[in-house]
Amino acid sequence: MGLKDLTISNFDEETSKGLVLVDFWAEWCGPCKALTPVLEEISQDSSLPLRIGKVDVDNNRDLAMRFNVRSIPTLIYFKDGRPIEQSMGLQSKEQLLAKVRQLAG
Repeated sequence: MGLKDLTISNFDEETSKGLVLVDFWAEWCGPCKALTPVLEEISQDSSLPLRIGKVDVDNNRDLAMRFNVRSIPTLIYFKDGRPIEQSMGLQSKEQLLAKVRQLAG
């Protein structure tokens, strides 16, 4: 599946159906860079009922403000277009998978 770049023009459509994890990040953010390969690995697992998108906060300030993102990385889980869970900071693959399974359950 891979990671999908999200912008103001495609955000609502891409998060409108199912479970979507959105990573709010920036190119200059060290923890964000460390999180990307973990998210890429998770996105390749076709058994998970999940899509993953990334929002570059430097290029999409409106989206960052809309969801009150104050530090990065911020991960927001959306279900059928609504934010249902949010976390901040670098997380392990195990932590992310546990959260996905809990929310998808």
